Amino acid sequence: MSTASFVVTPMSRGFVAEVSGADVRSLDECGVTVLRRALDEHRVLVVRGQSLSAADQVEFSARLGELYRMPYVRPLDDHPDVIAVLKEADEVKVSTFGSWWHADFSYLDEPPVYSVLHAVDLPPHGGDTLFADMIGAFEALSVSMRRVLCRLCIMHSGHIYGRRLARDGSRGRMRGVQISTGHEEAEIERSHPLVRQHEPTGRQALFANPTYCTRLANMSVEDSKSLLDFLYAHCGRPEFTWRQVWREGDLLLWDNRAVTHLAVNDYDGHRRLLHRTTVCSEKPVAAR
Repeated sequence: MSTASFVVTPMSRGFVAEVSGADVRSLDECGVTVLRRALDEHRVLVVRGQSLSAADQVEFSARLGELYRMPYVRPLDDHPDVIAVLKEADEVKVSTFGSWWHADFSYLDEPPVYSVLHAVDLPPHGGDTLFADMIGAFEALSVSMRRVLCRLCIMHSGHIYGRRLARDGSRGRMRGVQISTGHEEAEIERSHPLVRQHEPTGRQALFANPTYCTRLANMSVEDSKSLLDFLYAHCGRPEFTWRQVWREGDLLLWDNRAVTHLAVNDYDGHRRLLHRTTVCSEKPVAAR
């Protein structure tokens, strides 16, 4: 496929773009490069009309960069690089995986960079995914506030996979995927810059989320609460968010360095299955 055969159309000001006319299975190297550059610029790409097997998704994802396997989450038996994000129709009145604002596995020393999510089985309504633009949210703050935030670090932890949540160390379904809980190391706190450098664009992004972040570095949970509550509310404002209403064949790509997201759990009684792959990892670097 020639790079001229697909079109990248911004869906909002500098944040999220739609890709039409592409078949990711047959992109040439130049096409993959153009797609990756568009992803770095827009942070979220919606590639319409894809019909991918799990193997197809793995092959495409590997062309974006080195595949990355997530800890604690059980992949497909026959595709170890693919996670099934699944909620069955009979799973009602339970939360779903990723139903709070987060950047994927931000608590790791080198968190993942790109996530790739493909719609396999969609409910007739609901099951949308929300995204927040952490670059746009940071740039909208006052100069003095940005200066303060750039001097701070924030503690991240994978505590939702830890012993405090599953004291028996059991393995089971939790919020839509097969995960292994009860890990002592998951509760380790790691410090990352509150504002990280987005290397592809040279811009800065807030790197905080209420799922994995516990407190500001060198501060208690209580003393951190006011500032973090303000930042989370700020990032969730309509002008910084976008809603992916899933269509059949949608392939979603996003940059965890520059956005957070959540899954809307509003489709009880219906099955929802998406396949996720993860690409590259990077140690967060403080804003310059």
